[in-house]
Amino acid sequence: MQNDRVALVTGATSGIGVEIAGQLAERGFRVAVSGRSEERGREVAERLGERVTFVRADLTEPGAPARLVADTVAALGRLDVAVNNAAIDHTNDLLEVGEDEIRTTFETNTFAAMNLLIAAARQMREQGEGGAIINITSRLASIGVPTMGIYSASKGAMLAFTKAAAIDLAPFNIRVNAVAPGMTRTPLYQEWLEGLPDPDAEAAKVAAAIPLGRIAEPADVAAVVAFLASPEAAYLTGTSIPVEGGYLAK
Repeated sequence: MQNDRVALVTGATSGIGVEIAGQLAERGFRVAVSGRSEERGREVAERLGERVTFVRADLTEPGAPARLVADTVAALGRLDVAVNNAAIDHTNDLLEVGEDEIRTTFETNTFAAMNLLIAAARQMREQGEGGAIINITSRLASIGVPTMGIYSASKGAMLAFTKAAAIDLAPFNIRVNAVAPGMTRTPLYQEWLEGLPDPDAEAAKVAAAIPLGRIAEPADVAAVVAFLASPEAAYLTGTSIPVEGGYLAK
């Protein structure tokens, strides 16, 4: 158990974020789940149980990351763990990408996440007991894939920021790490798959490219996040853990 500590998970109204929130709650955390949809957020909080509270936020709005941290503390009393999970996808031929696409992708995946990290760290410093910040990046932070350049860059920036922030925040015993998922069975993945001419063949092709022979489940990613949030990871900071079945080892 985590001594009733408080965790905040952004982008937690679907997919990996829901699983992260659920696993943290199972480990004794009180959890604030955040997202833009009031309806989905309240449904998730009700489904995950009494240890989970929904706090609405659109992190791209000016000042929203700091307000989210303040609202979490107002609701739950403190903040010990922050999980930067909110993100949007982006694919397009690089030479067709417009300025608005770049700006929109970075507003959510990079700028909002940076501001949330800073706001969370300020709260943890004020409490004086340290804390853990976990950035959900991607295997694409480390490799290039056609049509994914802007998304890759937005996540690559967060990988670099993870390492830099870990150094800045170490004197306050605030640990900063990243988790880099590969292809994961989320609603977004299922939607993409079902839009293809032969979903079964494409799923088999994707799995065959992964040494462990399957794509990740949200629970695979959430388990690593839960470990980084735990006392067992007390000596880990500034690192990135890939959760991609060995894809990057090839």
